[in-house]
Amino acid sequence: MTHLETLVEYLKAALGDAIVGTAVALGEVTIVVKAQDYLAACITLRDDPRLRFEQCVDLCGMDYMSYGEAEWEGARFAVVLHLLSVANNARVRVRTFCPDNELPMVASLVDVWSAVNWYEREAFDLYGIVFEGHPDLRRLLTDYGFVGHPFRKDFPVSGHVEMRYDPEQRRVIYQPVSIEPREIVPRVIREENYGQGR
Repeated sequence: MTHLETLVEYLKAALGDAIVGTAVALGEVTIVVKAQDYLAACITLRDDPRLRFEQCVDLCGMDYMSYGEAEWEGARFAVVLHLLSVANNARVRVRTFCPDNELPMVASLVDVWSAVNWYEREAFDLYGIVFEGHPDLRRLLTDYGFVGHPFRKDFPVSGHVEMRYDPEQRRVIYQPVSIEPREIVPRVIREENYGQGR
């Protein structure tokens, strides 16, 4: 049995019915856990002696609206964790889907791994995913008056507002976007004898 196969067996034994799916691809293990079991599963991943994922390397939000070429049937928003076990020299990716597309929400993991504090703030800021129980959930990268969540697939590329310095008022002001949307069609330039011997 390989190292990855052993890891998958340990994960299934430790998490049981909390796991919705597992995948092994490109030397990495990915598990999908139910949103209601997300916090308990992560505590188990940290504390189980066979697993001991003591570090959260990354946490990010995902927007699966119209995932791939076909219409996506699953939940729209997900949270993805990348965990590292230094003790066992192992990594695992954990994905959970937010059950409500209108108000995407999952439990905060700040009490499990303190490093996720800013990761969760970033996912909240960019995707609008709410982390229940987070001690200071506020925007991290966008301005305080920013409207919307810029990494959502339905967010307009040009945004909603723009800011500029107004020399008369001597301050920065916000105004509706003044960029005219246009469709860019590339010009094709062909030489008459292109590709033919001269």
